[in-house]
Amino acid sequence: MSSIISSSIPQDSHSILSPFIASAFIFEPHTTHCNILSVTYLTKNYINTYCDYNHKYYQVIVIVTISNIVQKLVDDNIYIQESMNKNILSFSSLASQFKPEIEEILGKTVKKHAIEMALRRYSDQIKQKHKTISFDYSSDIIMKTKICDIAVLRSPSLLTKLKKLYDIVDFEKSDILNIIQGSSEVIIVTNERYKDKLLEILKDEKILMTEENLVSLTMTFSKDFYYTPGVIFNIIRNVAWENINIYEIVSTNTELTFIINKKDAMKGYKALEKLIQSQ
Repeated sequence: MSSIISSSIPQDSHSILSPFIASAFIFEPHTTHCNILSVTYLTKNYINTYCDYNHKYYQVIVIVTISNIVQKLVDDNIYIQESMNKNILSFSSLASQFKPEIEEILGKTVKKHAIEMALRRYSDQIKQKHKTISFDYSSDIIMKTKICDIAVLRSPSLLTKLKKLYDIVDFEKSDILNIIQGSSEVIIVTNERYKDKLLEILKDEKILMTEENLVSLTMTFSKDFYYTPGVIFNIIRNVAWENINIYEIVSTNTELTFIINKKDAMKGYKALEKLIQSQ
């Protein structure tokens, strides 16, 4: 029996370990001791677990640390990450909140101070990762109301009918028509006044969902928008921080449009305005 010792951890506590054993052998196929290099997270300790790989059994000893669990808990909560990035988080309070869950995972008592130190170390890593993006967010915000969002099952006949939609939308009045094609469905975003005509054209297609009372918020930027990494993420997190659900995101080389519910229109507008004014 061979022993594989790993300080890395799998993502799901319910996952079987054989895929990770296989990946370990990719790195060191002829050794009896090796690290499982491709694994990331674990939420339970796996000690002396036996897995079948090519009809051989290997003893697996997976070591979980407080830092590993803290990183997993933080990574699962974007609001904690944002609070760390803005320096508005109490590490002491969060450590107290995490302590019972970490102790349950490890099966032993842990010191609050150890959790707090792990949080501080990981906070420094997050701040490095989320450094302020050098980008000019100056933009007008264009809001359009009475927007609808229709999801249709993709089919060969649908693709032909989509062409007809361009004939019913008056683009000279700055009306909108966004068609987003996925592998199994197509999303159509347009003004509510075209909804009945649109559904008539698509009457033989399977309508998966129809949402009304939506608004669009559009920002226009320079061509740097297309080439600057992290810009869309930075804008989205400002909207998400206000607990706003984004139905659709439509972007071009220089424009970014959010489709949100009418009830969130002013909150969304102010979130984007705040980002612009922070420059």
